[in-house]
Amino acid sequence: MAKQVLSVGQCIPDDGSILRFLSSHFDVQVTRSPDKEDALSRIRTTRFDLILVNRKLDADYSEGMDVIKSIQADPDINTTPVMLVSNFADAQEKAVVAGAEQGFGKNDLGDSSLAERLQKFLG
Repeated sequence: MAKQVLSVGQCIPDDGSILRFLSSHFDVQVTRSPDKEDALSRIRTTRFDLILVNRKLDADYSEGMDVIKSIQADPDINTTPVMLVSNFADAQEKAVVAGAEQGFGKNDLGDSSLAERLQKFLG
Protein backbone atom coordinates (compact mmCIF):
# COMPACT_ATOMS: atom_id res chain seq x y z
CA MET A 1 0.00 0.00 0.00
CA ALA A 2 1.33 3.41 -0.98
CA LYS A 3 2.69 5.69 1.73
CA GLN A 4 0.90 9.02 1.96
CA VAL A 5 2.92 12.24 1.70
CA LEU A 6 1.55 15.76 2.12
CA SER A 7 3.55 18.39 0.23
CA VAL A 8 2.85 21.87 1.57
CA GLY A 9 3.63 25.09 -0.24
CA GLN A 10 5.85 23.83 -3.06
CA CYS A 11 5.68 25.49 -6.45
CA ILE A 12 4.48 23.20 -9.25
CA PRO A 13 7.96 22.50 -10.72
CA ASP A 14 9.41 21.67 -7.28
CA ASP A 15 6.40 19.50 -6.42
CA GLY A 16 7.04 17.62 -9.66
CA SER A 17 10.70 17.13 -8.79
CA ILE A 18 9.83 15.89 -5.31
CA LEU A 19 7.17 13.54 -6.70
CA ARG A 20 9.58 12.12 -9.30
CA PHE A 21 12.27 11.56 -6.69
CA LEU A 22 9.94 9.96 -4.15
CA SER A 23 8.19 7.81 -6.78
CA SER A 24 11.50 6.54 -8.11
CA HIS A 25 12.47 5.22 -4.67
CA PHE A 26 9.19 4.47 -2.85
CA ASP A 27 5.56 3.50 -3.35
CA VAL A 28 4.02 6.87 -2.50
CA GLN A 29 1.00 9.02 -3.16
CA VAL A 30 1.71 12.74 -2.85
CA THR A 31 -1.05 15.20 -2.01
CA ARG A 32 -0.44 18.88 -2.68
CA SER A 33 -1.48 21.57 -0.24
CA PRO A 34 -1.07 25.27 -1.05
CA ASP A 35 -1.12 26.85 2.40
CA LYS A 36 -1.22 26.43 6.16
CA GLU A 37 -5.00 26.34 6.57
CA ASP A 38 -5.47 23.74 3.86
CA ALA A 39 -2.60 21.64 5.22
CA LEU A 40 -3.92 21.64 8.79
CA SER A 41 -7.39 20.71 7.56
CA ARG A 42 -6.01 17.81 5.50
CA ILE A 43 -3.85 16.56 8.38
CA ARG A 44 -6.90 16.44 10.64
CA THR A 45 -8.90 14.32 8.17
CA THR A 46 -6.30 12.14 6.43
CA ARG A 47 -3.47 10.00 7.78
CA PHE A 48 -0.13 10.92 6.26
CA ASP A 49 3.17 9.11 6.69
CA LEU A 50 5.28 12.21 6.05
CA ILE A 51 4.64 15.94 5.69
CA LEU A 52 7.01 18.06 3.60
CA VAL A 53 6.79 21.82 4.17
CA ASN A 54 8.49 24.37 1.95
CA ARG A 55 10.52 27.08 3.71
CA LYS A 56 8.45 29.75 1.92
CA LEU A 57 4.96 28.76 0.80
CA ASP A 58 4.53 29.40 -2.90
CA ALA A 59 0.92 30.62 -2.64
CA ASP A 60 1.66 33.68 -0.50
CA TYR A 61 5.35 33.44 0.46
CA SER A 62 4.43 32.94 4.12
CA GLU A 63 6.78 31.07 6.44
CA GLY A 64 6.76 27.29 6.31
CA MET A 65 7.98 27.35 9.91
CA ASP A 66 4.52 28.63 10.90
CA VAL A 67 3.02 25.42 9.47
CA ILE A 68 5.55 23.27 11.34
CA LYS A 69 4.97 25.12 14.62
CA SER A 70 1.18 24.79 14.24
CA ILE A 71 1.47 21.06 13.63
CA GLN A 72 3.83 20.55 16.57
CA ALA A 73 1.61 22.61 18.90
CA ASP A 74 -1.47 20.45 18.25
CA PRO A 75 -1.40 17.11 20.10
CA ASP A 76 -4.10 15.73 17.81
CA ILE A 77 -1.90 15.99 14.72
CA ASN A 78 1.72 16.23 15.89
CA THR A 79 2.38 12.50 15.57
CA THR A 80 3.17 12.64 11.84
CA PRO A 81 6.82 13.24 10.92
CA VAL A 82 7.37 16.66 9.36
CA MET A 83 10.34 17.85 7.30
CA LEU A 84 11.29 21.27 6.04
CA VAL A 85 12.21 21.51 2.35
CA SER A 86 15.02 24.05 2.21
CA ASN A 87 18.60 24.26 1.03
CA PHE A 88 19.44 26.61 3.95
CA ALA A 89 21.18 24.92 6.90
CA ASP A 90 20.00 27.57 9.37
CA ALA A 91 16.37 27.01 8.35
CA GLN A 92 16.82 23.24 8.76
CA GLU A 93 18.27 23.79 12.22
CA LYS A 94 15.31 25.97 13.27
CA ALA A 95 12.86 23.35 11.98
CA VAL A 96 14.55 20.57 13.97
CA VAL A 97 14.50 22.73 17.11
CA ALA A 98 10.75 23.25 16.49
CA GLY A 99 10.21 19.47 16.41
CA ALA A 100 10.65 18.56 12.76
CA GLU A 101 12.81 15.76 11.44
CA GLN A 102 16.00 16.76 9.63
CA GLY A 103 14.72 17.80 6.22
CA PHE A 104 16.31 18.27 2.85
CA GLY A 105 16.75 20.83 0.13
CA LYS A 106 15.78 20.64 -3.49
CA ASN A 107 19.49 20.33 -4.28
CA ASP A 108 19.46 16.98 -2.39
CA LEU A 109 16.91 15.36 -4.70
CA GLY A 110 19.63 13.73 -6.79
CA ASP A 111 21.47 12.36 -3.76
CA SER A 112 21.02 8.64 -3.00
CA SER A 113 21.68 9.28 0.71
CA LEU A 114 18.39 11.19 0.84
CA ALA A 115 16.50 8.06 -0.18
CA GLU A 116 18.27 6.19 2.61
CA ARG A 117 17.17 8.82 5.15
CA LEU A 118 13.58 8.78 3.89
CA GLN A 119 13.44 4.97 4.06
CA LYS A 120 12.59 5.29 7.77
CA PHE A 121 9.34 7.07 6.89
CA LEU A 122 8.43 5.76 3.44
CA GLY A 123 9.99 2.29 3.22
